[in-house]
Amino acid sequence: MARRCAITGKGPMSGNNVSHANNKTKRRFLPNLRTVRVTLEDGTTQKIRIAASTLRTMKKND
Repeated sequence: MARRCAITGKGPMSGNNVSHANNKTKRRFLPNLRTVRVTLEDGTTQKIRIAASTLRTMKKND
């Protein structure tokens, strides 16, 4: 299953681990995905995986 937000499309980003000696190795920043139940227009519920930041924005706009 892809590590991608179903609404915003946020996915993994890449960057570096930087040690105290300034050695750099590649790393991945994964999105903070949460599984939530969403009620659709026809009354059914569906589980989707969305980022925590997206969930926060959705609750703010309610």
